[in-house]
Amino acid sequence: MGKVVLKVNDLAAAYRKNTVLHDVNFAVEAGSLTGIVGPNGAGKSTLIKTLLELHPALTGEVQFFGASFKKMKTRIGYVPQRGSVDWDFPTIALDVVMMGLYGQIGWLRRPAKLHQEKAYEALDKMGMADYAERQISQLSGGQQQRVFLARALVQNADLYFMDEPLAGVDAATERAIMNILKELKATGKTVLVVHHDLQTVEDYFDHVLFLNRTVVEHGRTAQVFTDENIAAAYGGNMRGMRGGKFHVVRPVEQ
Repeated sequence: MGKVVLKVNDLAAAYRKNTVLHDVNFAVEAGSLTGIVGPNGAGKSTLIKTLLELHPALTGEVQFFGASFKKMKTRIGYVPQRGSVDWDFPTIALDVVMMGLYGQIGWLRRPAKLHQEKAYEALDKMGMADYAERQISQLSGGQQQRVFLARALVQNADLYFMDEPLAGVDAATERAIMNILKELKATGKTVLVVHHDLQTVEDYFDHVLFLNRTVVEHGRTAQVFTDENIAAAYGGNMRGMRGGKFHVVRPVEQ
């Protein structure tokens, strides 16, 4: 393994009295693009929130670049699930992107022209420059997701966490997002993505982390993305196996 940018030891988390994650151990190397996959209720979103101290851990130690989250949080970017955001909040796309710069601007200071230019540049990269003055409530789901990606890009973080950035977007937006993620990887950034479509894992990610309340397997996609590991992670929640490969990949709702 190359340089480790994220190391997780013995992590556990719960909601009320229900344990959601237990015995979670893994390490992520710099410059990797990792898909986090597993069935509904596997704890994928909880994992990210716990790593970023948005949800309390019961046990465990997490190190970012060899230090605590508090010391390294300016080097970390986060794109939450679109469904967790209040899109009726009265603000325009440009202001949403500029929120990613508050670490540089300071909360009580006015953004300078340079900050606006950076935000426009990030919107342009996501194909959203023409919508900079548009209220976010007036944007489509795919456009909203592009704005949130632009907010993450403008941070210029070294490590990114993205919670289902491809959920519910159109094919063009999915391609645009994946192109950006692969560009980030190519420049040495590290990206972890909660992902739901097993059919695209081999095309999109060089590493995969199978999660079902604990880490089932983690490693290079070419080595660990196997029928055995998919079956171990999803259990009986799989259907449509043909020719040794899973073709219908969404978990069956129980």
